Amino acid sequence: MAPVLVQIIDDEPQIRKVLRLNLEAAGYVVMESNGGNEGCSMAAANPPHIIVLDLGLPDRDGISVLREIRSWADMPVIILSVKNTEEVIIRALDYGADDYMTKPFSPAELIARIRANIRRAHGKKETTFIENGSLKIDLIKRLVYKNDEEVKVTNTEFQLLALFFENIGKVLTQNIILNKIWGADHSEDAQYLRVFIGQIRKKIEDIPARPKYILTESGVGYRMVHQD
Repeated sequence: MAPVLVQIIDDEPQIRKVLRLNLEAAGYVVMESNGGNEGCSMAAANPPHIIVLDLGLPDRDGISVLREIRSWADMPVIILSVKNTEEVIIRALDYGADDYMTKPFSPAELIARIRANIRRAHGKKETTFIENGSLKIDLIKRLVYKNDEEVKVTNTEFQLLALFFENIGKVLTQNIILNKIWGADHSEDAQYLRVFIGQIRKKIEDIPARPKYILTESGVGYRMVHQD
């Protein structure tokens, strides 16, 4: 299997050095860009498996880099930035980022996020079943199982679970979820979504009040966590 190529787009040499050392130690191949224009050109010439993108670039806004990359490629993009307001995070995720981490950061956590996003992207191929820990979903028969026993869910609950299973490890903003499941008319119905998430947790979590599968990303949305 070919090594995974990680592209770092960040103008801070020290950050790039820390990332390169940790990523290469974990077995990844790394290429670096110190600006948005160079990053887009390098990604187009030699598409990486995943991109780690800073938003505060010297030549252009990181969101514009993300939008350009998303116009021609769907590899995972993890935002790594000092900008940590809910508004910025939601904007980046809505424009196609797969994950978001703020500086200062833990290299070990970033590598875990990279691994999860690569796994999710690799698993996008056509499949009937998707498994995560003790949970399993049949996308064709529209069935959900926990410990190999069927879990009764409504049509809307199944649609939500299918969306989470197809995006394991990825933060989904409330806006993305509401638009995909209920349409643009419900884009402001965050309370509506919370009710359904609560019902799903009662059915799939061992302790609904302490969920391990579907976690709340405060002020942003939800993430299904990969379970080994």
